[in-house]
Amino acid sequence: MRPLVALDWGTSSLRAALLDEAGRVVEERSLPRGILTVAAGEFPQVFEEAIAPWRAVPDALFLLGGMVGSRQGWLEAPYRPCPAGFANIAAALAWVEPGRIAIVPGLSCEQGGVPDVMRGEEAQVFGALDLLCLADGLFVLPGTHSKWVRVADRRIESFSTFMTGEFYALLRWQSILSRTMPADDGPLDEDAFERGVRHAVQAGNLLHAAFSARTLSLSGALPAQALPSYLSGLVIGEELRSQALDTRSSPVVLIGAAGLTQRYGLALRALEVPATTLGPEATWRGLWAIAQTLEGTA
Repeated sequence: MRPLVALDWGTSSLRAALLDEAGRVVEERSLPRGILTVAAGEFPQVFEEAIAPWRAVPDALFLLGGMVGSRQGWLEAPYRPCPAGFANIAAALAWVEPGRIAIVPGLSCEQGGVPDVMRGEEAQVFGALDLLCLADGLFVLPGTHSKWVRVADRRIESFSTFMTGEFYALLRWQSILSRTMPADDGPLDEDAFERGVRHAVQAGNLLHAAFSARTLSLSGALPAQALPSYLSGLVIGEELRSQALDTRSSPVVLIGAAGLTQRYGLALRALEVPATTLGPEATWRGLWAIAQTLEGTA
């Protein structure tokens, strides 16, 4: 198998890693060179900077995932429609340099006549399938725009995007609720957070439930420092409320940064839904698995 150098090139950051033949990370580095910092025509230069320690690795394959394949990136890798598995992604790579540098395409799906898209999360889901030896499941990738991904027979069948993080920021900083909030979020108050989750589920409507962040403050029922945690619980609780979650089902797989997966884990626990968690390692494993599939079909 060829050596693999994997890049996770997003909007605000760039991570790169050298992986061994078993998919383990040998060496990793990061640069503050997300695609928004790269001017037109500069992508090759930034790429060379990112892979500098491994430029001399013989016969290496360089596989890039994330927003680098968007219209604002190095080379657009068109969305691949769902359902899609490892082989579908491998067959749709956009080659910057044939046989050497390729960009992983994002995925698209349609629900109720409305399209949805993802770019970068597909590698994380494929990595989770490989790491956890799963063929089916429900995968959640928290973030500014959270993704809920349903997988069957190692193929992404469908997914939904929720603007949870963005709604939190709008309510937190630009709505009437900001008037009673502290200057900074501070550490997570787990009790206040879980209270928000439960109220969102009980209320059944975020437009109604959100106002409770103000009334609980005005009545003195919640101190100001607890309000950001409570509001976070409300918006995440609304996201979970919209899902058909079953306490008897296989664990939901959470993939992402520790701070966010912790919150979603707490929210799921409050609803008695089992969950398991993976971090950034899922991205590397996913890109490695796609590379293995590519070689297997070569």
